[in-house]
Amino acid sequence: MAIINDLRHPIHQQTDLEPSSRSVVRQAFALLVVYLSLGVFIYWLNRDHYVVNQTHPVVDGLYFCIVTMCTIGYGDITPNSVVTKLFSIMFVLVGFGFIDILLSGMVSYVLDLQESYMLDSAKRREEPDKRRSYIIDVKKGRMRIRLKVALALGVVVLCIALGVGIMHFIEKIDWLDSFYLSVMSVTTVGYGDRAFMTLPGRLFAAVWLLVSTLAVARAFFYLAEARVDKRNRERTKRVLCETMSVSQFFAADIDNNGCASKAEYVIYKLKEMEKITDKDITPISKQFDELDRCSNGKITLVDLLDSSSGD
Repeated sequence: MAIINDLRHPIHQQTDLEPSSRSVVRQAFALLVVYLSLGVFIYWLNRDHYVVNQTHPVVDGLYFCIVTMCTIGYGDITPNSVVTKLFSIMFVLVGFGFIDILLSGMVSYVLDLQESYMLDSAKRREEPDKRRSYIIDVKKGRMRIRLKVALALGVVVLCIALGVGIMHFIEKIDWLDSFYLSVMSVTTVGYGDRAFMTLPGRLFAAVWLLVSTLAVARAFFYLAEARVDKRNRERTKRVLCETMSVSQFFAADIDNNGCASKAEYVIYKLKEMEKITDKDITPISKQFDELDRCSNGKITLVDLLDSSSGD
């Protein structure tokens, strides 16, 4: 009977990284290339209607599109005609939301892939328990938040250091101004007093700005996640340590029969921890009632088979 039921209702096992996720990343990358290519092509057609210290039309166009899309706005390339201004408006409005969503998906996929690889590597090496527990949250099966924050901040520091080196040796800017421009760029401030002026510098900026601004955004996301995780852990500890009062007893007695079962107690505690809400419980209760054909508060094998045959 169990085999028959499994054949009727097969269980779809999901892998860590499904092919559909890879397909989404490929589509996002293709759309990004098409979007930037369109922007570069329009820039090239109207290259005489920009105030710019020209290096190469294609490189300048790619640099302009990346700087605009990342909302940095150095001010070294500006439109000075109706057509180019309208193009800049549309590029910002469409690209700022649409491309940001696509790139966020791509970055999330890459970081999840890296996390999965690190988790598998840590388990295969059979590291000591203390070291592994610092890297991996065994209960949740994921990398610890503090390590995620450290890795994200490390990537940001690496991006800033790389930018400083390129600006100093390629753009011929002194070390202080190189550091200044690098930080203002990765944080998307872009005062406009400094910018990339050479062909190699703009080629580097087209890739570097895209990666570094996303790395900074991800680092801030992990910092926020760490704060939320800490608050949740403190709330969980407080709920587990407090003694049950009479009012809490009545709140835990869901069916109002004068006693709180283990299931009712667990549900009450989870609600106090804000891990679940009534909106989460209600559809599950309805599904249970549909499976409970005898209405005795239990699901038997007969109920399950009757439900399967009915489907």
